Amino acid sequence: MATHALDFRNRQGLLDRLDGSHFDLVIIGGGVTGAGIARDGAMRGLSVALVEARDFAAGASSRSSKMIHGGLRYMAQGDLKLVQEAASERKAVEQIAPHLTRLMPFVIPAKNAAAIAKLRTGLWAFEKLGGVAKDRRHTLWSRADLETFEPSINADDLAGAIVYPEYLTDDAKLTLANLRSAADLGAAVASYTPVEEILLENGRATGVVIGDALTGQKGRARLYGKVIINAAGPWVDSLRRLETGSATTKLTLTKGVHLVVPKARLPLERTVIMTASDRRSVFAVPKGDMTYLGTTDTFYPDSDYWPRIDAADANYLLAAAAQRFSTEPLTFSDIVSAWSGLRPLVAEEGKSASDISRKDEIWTGPGGILSIAGGKLTAYRMMAERVVDMAEQALGRKPQASHTATTPLPGGEVDVASLTAELTRQLNSPTATERLVGLYGAEAAGVVGGPAIEARHAVLFEGALTLEDYWVRRSARAWFDDDGGLDALPAAAESMAELLAWTPDQRDQQIAQCRQLQAQNLSFLSPSTTEMPA
Repeated sequence: MATHALDFRNRQGLLDRLDGSHFDLVIIGGGVTGAGIARDGAMRGLSVALVEARDFAAGASSRSSKMIHGGLRYMAQGDLKLVQEAASERKAVEQIAPHLTRLMPFVIPAKNAAAIAKLRTGLWAFEKLGGVAKDRRHTLWSRADLETFEPSINADDLAGAIVYPEYLTDDAKLTLANLRSAADLGAAVASYTPVEEILLENGRATGVVIGDALTGQKGRARLYGKVIINAAGPWVDSLRRLETGSATTKLTLTKGVHLVVPKARLPLERTVIMTASDRRSVFAVPKGDMTYLGTTDTFYPDSDYWPRIDAADANYLLAAAAQRFSTEPLTFSDIVSAWSGLRPLVAEEGKSASDISRKDEIWTGPGGILSIAGGKLTAYRMMAERVVDMAEQALGRKPQASHTATTPLPGGEVDVASLTAELTRQLNSPTATERLVGLYGAEAAGVVGGPAIEARHAVLFEGALTLEDYWVRRSARAWFDDDGGLDALPAAAESMAELLAWTPDQRDQQIAQCRQLQAQNLSFLSPSTTEMPA
């Protein structure tokens, strides 16, 4: 049974306690970066509060490609420091959250011996630079190996492939695990609490005013912090303008779209790298009974909560798959679900969306607010460490050593292989076992039984307050169930209604909102469907 409880059933009591409270750190943004900062700060003994305008991980931190990867692409860009950091952080996340780092080899097809030699040279350098263990280094496949091990690949134009290990994760659960750990250590965390105002005294930021997005109440609480940290992802610039109306734009937003199709239509055992029409690398990733394709990388003008998915986005990915696989070409009718997210990248004028660096940057605003943007999911922990180091200096403290790289996250205190074997015997379903272990880790045995039990766990231990919170970010059913998770909604809603005191009308409204969300998210499949609002 879980012990790391994030339970918001007495939400008004939490907001009452926050009102007027003083903290060392007030963090704005409950994505993976903010969550990592909260955990690191709390582990160092700082008093911490974190507020999030929507649900935790509701933005970019639940819409990534869901990979913990070593940064091979940065080799081609010549960014060796980023390669080293990504490789180091991959090891750290595997150590503290083994259930959230599932080994998933990448297959890079190569058309001739020269391409193979170039890839191997790059990988040898990458492995040396990243300190990759011998048993995790790349291997070479012949064309016959490709046809044997990944028969869906059209190998007619290939000489072979390079195969090297990377990891899949669940980005939202990684965020939640960090928040649960922070709360265990005394941090106060609250979702659906948008920052409405930055409090300033003599030009210095001293606190924030938050509203209650669930009730619509403005000015619900005032929190005071010695250091305010802006980790709002795509909304970093919006928060910077609350600090000073003259703040210049620092971010460029790019949109990444992923499509999910049944694995029966694209049967793979490993991630396969494909080349898209613009020569970008995109991929096909097997997950449970599904395979997902991603990702696009195009400039996007607004910080929308649900960036629109266009038919052109889907066609781009489907065309890449048609070029590389021998299976019957995928069509719109095969798409089960899709998600889109925004990358909050540090602007670099004149560069294409794909060429903009994924480095993170930290800025100190005129009111003393620390803002962080850019970066990659894999490096979230190191990004957080750098921010907390700066915060301690601002507090007049000598930065302490961070221990977030060695202390397990909730769910990570487990031997994954033993748990997997035990649950497979119990459930007689390797796919169901893989899903539960990958979402819940050490807590998986207590969450067996379907949507109602999972939704109960989401409320009692993972801070879920709406059905969408469970459906999209606690269970990933919205992405990876056969029907986009619609069948799970009634039982989950009933379970949550009991715990959160929803009326029958409120329960039905929660279900309707999720159904509407799916319909609008897939509106590109049917031009007559209403577009998703911002």
